[in-house]
Amino acid sequence: MSARPPFAADIRRAFADLAPAGYFVALRIGFLFPQVEVNALPASWVERYNRQGYMPQDPLIRWLHAGEGVVRWSATGLDDPRGVLVDAARHGLRFGLAVALVEDGADPRRSLGTFARADREYTDAELAEVRARFAALAAAARPPAALTQAEAEALSMVRDGLLIKEIAVILGVTEGAIKQRLKGARLKLRAKTGSHAVSVAAATGLI
Repeated sequence: MSARPPFAADIRRAFADLAPAGYFVALRIGFLFPQVEVNALPASWVERYNRQGYMPQDPLIRWLHAGEGVVRWSATGLDDPRGVLVDAARHGLRFGLAVALVEDGADPRRSLGTFARADREYTDAELAEVRARFAALAAAARPPAALTQAEAEALSMVRDGLLIKEIAVILGVTEGAIKQRLKGARLKLRAKTGSHAVSVAAATGLI
């Protein structure tokens, strides 16, 4: 994975070949919403799922919010009284994997995904590959080291279109001081350029 946080296109590239029937990925779920979400499940299934109100009884959802690791749908061992998985099979989602990872640290976030195919069970090698790609995306979505207030301020002003000279005048410091702040932010964000640093900081909520 690159140094920047993952976006929808990265997720699509990672799983298009491994989940030909569709997939759903939610990275770093906060209080209400994930940081990045991609729903590539069949539109007919998404419409049916929502219309039937399947979520509270979906065994995969129960596993994803309580479990950790990777498991084949057929091995979750959970009851399916509403027949959610039976209905999903009618939409081409016959075999699948569920993946759930929880970060370490003071602010652990859960990332989850479900991946499907219509033709056969996933092999052990495919199971490992899905988990590895998912773990790499989840790790890339974690915010980098915190910026100082001065670094975040300088990046915010660059994002707003101000030049280094203008920022220095507004803040009452030298241009060299602004360049040093931007350099410090770039190094912390593992960014290649100043504009890259702005993109990473904005995508991870640091500015």
